[in-house]
Amino acid sequence: MQQAFTGADIFDGSILHRDTVLLVENGRIAGLSQTVPQGAREVRLAGGTLAPGFLDLQVNGGGGKMVGAETDAAQIARLCALHGTLGATGILPTLITDTPEVTAQVLAAGIAAARAGVPGFLGLHLEGPHLDPRRKGAHDARLIRPMTEDDLALLCAAAQELPALMVTLAPCAATASQIAQLAASGVIVSLGHADARLNEAKAAISAGARCATHLFNAMSALGSREPGLVGAVLTSDIAAGVIADGHHVAIETLRVALAARPQGLFLVSDCMAVAGGDLAEFTLGGRRILRQGGRLALEDGTLAGADLTLPQAVRVMVERVGLPLERALAMATSTPAALLGRPELGRFMHGDVADLVHLAQDMTLAAVWRGGQALP
Repeated sequence: MQQAFTGADIFDGSILHRDTVLLVENGRIAGLSQTVPQGAREVRLAGGTLAPGFLDLQVNGGGGKMVGAETDAAQIARLCALHGTLGATGILPTLITDTPEVTAQVLAAGIAAARAGVPGFLGLHLEGPHLDPRRKGAHDARLIRPMTEDDLALLCAAAQELPALMVTLAPCAATASQIAQLAASGVIVSLGHADARLNEAKAAISAGARCATHLFNAMSALGSREPGLVGAVLTSDIAAGVIADGHHVAIETLRVALAARPQGLFLVSDCMAVAGGDLAEFTLGGRRILRQGGRLALEDGTLAGADLTLPQAVRVMVERVGLPLERALAMATSTPAALLGRPELGRFMHGDVADLVHLAQDMTLAAVWRGGQALP
């Protein structure tokens, strides 16, 4: 039976429609209408906004677990299910810097999850280990290392088996030739955790890098005479993730970035094991990560991921940054979908899978549907 979603504004991935009905049939978008068709089952929403399911390209964990040594296809399925209930109907489970053995294991788990057709699994994100130790953040410096030819071969092969593979690296840890080979194999090369100078960052972009990881955080800052990696991002057309939790990036800085780059910035949660639960702390590589006041940090105060969901990030962008709702929603839907080369994931067009997020009038998460089916 056809479903007719009424009572909320409809964001179709680019435009906000008022007094409009979203039609869903057999788990797919059937179109927009001004009326409820005869025989359709009306799903009446209490105001707010209905949008395509949010896409989170940096999900380190949830439900008390991190992506890591224990990760298999079953854990990936649980992670995707959990984050679906938090508003992210599609995610890239993310492994932060680890050993070659764990990296290979997580890649194998992702390939198995892809073959099993795990709902919400969009691929993997490897944040390291090919980073710059000068900008390690909460990553374990002992495990950071330059890319080898064996690493390159593993990543290029995995990219052929995964829906998407994003790799965060620093220009000092991978050659231009390696970046070009990764890009040619379909890897989304993202620059991050790097103390790169402008010319180094620009060379990596020319070689094939097309994204930056958590803009402003763990990267060389914009200076008066040396623009650094931040300057390279803000003066290029590559995409960039941002953590809009009010802790990682100042509200004023977000405004500056959005003025410089009206397009291409997208929201990430950078969430950790505490996502979807009430844990007060957890361990990462033997170090305590404390959860206090909406932030996660090592005992020395170093930020270690975020205590954030994408609906919360959208609310920050609208209520604190002052971004129009359409632009904030695009940062969680159509912009990351475009980076993945999967535009159908971030829009409402006939035939697209009906992954939906309903934000209430106060911008809180009200309901989620995956394939037209309500999630608990």
